[in-house]
Amino acid sequence: MRTLNDYFVYGEIADISTASSTFVTVPDGGKIIKIYTALQGAISSANAAITFELGGTAVTGGAITVAHSGSAAGTIDSSTPTAANELLEGETIEMITDGASSGAQKLCVTFVIRR
Repeated sequence: MRTLNDYFVYGEIADISTASSTFVTVPDGGKIIKIYTALQGAISSANAAITFELGGTAVTGGAITVAHSGSAAGTIDSSTPTAANELLEGETIEMITDGASSGAQKLCVTFVIRR
């Protein structure tokens, strides 16, 4: 159940099949309690590993594997961070893809942050 203390930050990785880092800024402090991803099309050859960092430190329990088998536009994955997930106002979340898959597809990411 969402509370009035929850807010959402959206980001996107332009191509999960190319190793890269993308950053999104948070407008208020809090703790990341859930991460959702939505794939925009099929990927192939290998899974894409997506990780998240705050100030160079990996968000514990935040990693997401986007499976290539059965992938399609609208495929949803999620994770529930357990530690190293506290943010300060104006801090950035780094979204990292290992680029192991093939097929250039955008990945939309939603962070649920609790104040």
